[in-house]
Amino acid sequence: MTYDIHIIGGGLAGSEAAWQLAEAGLKIRLSEMRGSGEMTPAHHTDGLAELVCSNSFRSDDANNNAVGLLHAEMRALGSVIMTAADAHKVPAGSALAVDRDNFSAAVTERLLAHPNIEIVRERVDGLPSSGSTIVATGPLTAVRLAESIGAATGSDALAFFDAIAPIVHRDSIDMDICWMASRWDKGETKDYINCPMTKEQYQAFVEGLLAGEKTSFREWEQNTPYFEGCMPVEVMAERGPETLRFGPMKPVGLDNPRTGRWPYAVVQLRQDNALGTLWNMVGFQTKLKHAEQVRLFRSIPGLENAEFARLGGLHRNTFINSPKLLDGTLRLKKAPHIRFAGQITGCEGYVESAAVGLLAGRFAAAEALGSDIAPPPPTTALGALLGHITGGADADIYQPMNVNFGLFPPVEQIKKKADRKAAYTSRAREDLRAWQAAL
Repeated sequence: MTYDIHIIGGGLAGSEAAWQLAEAGLKIRLSEMRGSGEMTPAHHTDGLAELVCSNSFRSDDANNNAVGLLHAEMRALGSVIMTAADAHKVPAGSALAVDRDNFSAAVTERLLAHPNIEIVRERVDGLPSSGSTIVATGPLTAVRLAESIGAATGSDALAFFDAIAPIVHRDSIDMDICWMASRWDKGETKDYINCPMTKEQYQAFVEGLLAGEKTSFREWEQNTPYFEGCMPVEVMAERGPETLRFGPMKPVGLDNPRTGRWPYAVVQLRQDNALGTLWNMVGFQTKLKHAEQVRLFRSIPGLENAEFARLGGLHRNTFINSPKLLDGTLRLKKAPHIRFAGQITGCEGYVESAAVGLLAGRFAAAEALGSDIAPPPPTTALGALLGHITGGADADIYQPMNVNFGLFPPVEQIKKKADRKAAYTSRAREDLRAWQAAL
């Protein structure tokens, strides 16, 4: 197939960008190195849009949450990622979580079936010198391409570590100890498995985390920082003995039906596949060695006989200094035929990555078709995220960021926090409709 746009990377952002461009009538070459004999340190399949460290798209509340609002905006713009997520969701309270295998298979199937998309299993080692291109290689960009990006931008890429949480087989969890509930009973169903801990059990667990043998770093990795939103559980424990009780092991709002009280601490597991056979240890991303993980996590009440479908891990993420390097439509200032999309731009999270892919696709389509497209208003979730990436953030201290209401222009004269959230989402919906009408 001859093509109009070349997309490098078949993750969430690349898949979404390809879909948006193909739906606009443009021919797309989508290059994905997985399936060509290459693999990343974190992926396990060659499926497009494979989810790695979690199966959660986080809150689906479009009225009170910025990421839920982003979900709604992407649905309104025909997102293939949100369509697949909605079709393969699993119970997760007020959050949107998916069966990761079926989700990836659905995205792959839709892109393979599209007559305007050619998927090529190949590794791309350098930025093209010409031709409209979208780079969506994500935080695990291959070394040679990363070096090519560095040479083209004249700026060192930033980097941080990202950690993966373990997954447990459901039938190995002792439900005589654990119980099903959502915090404060939110959602129509009880979607989380809760493992209770006494004070003594919690303290022993924290001591075990601190003493456990960890993955050692290579010399070139020594000064690479962690991203705060995906901190290894043992690194959180190093910040103080009570830190985990105010983070992933928070017991607030979880009544143990056997005692009628909140436990001292709780380990929660969230359903990871549609069959309900696999459950993800929420917030338990880790760099402990595998033997240590098995020993320590089996000390958690209810997980004494846990069988693990996947143990935790650690990988190095890379992203560019987007506020310095990209223009308002995600083009590389020094080489405007190239756009960047997804986590390599420094957005953080599955939904945010796909959202930036959606925008890159729409900007590239408008350019290829000779039409103008204004960026979405900064009052929308899409516009707020784009604005942060392309200039709203301080380039000198740029770090990965999830979408949040702090990126939106403030709503004046509303003091109550709950009312402010409703005001943000109401304004965003109205402004998105106006932007769509103008398109």
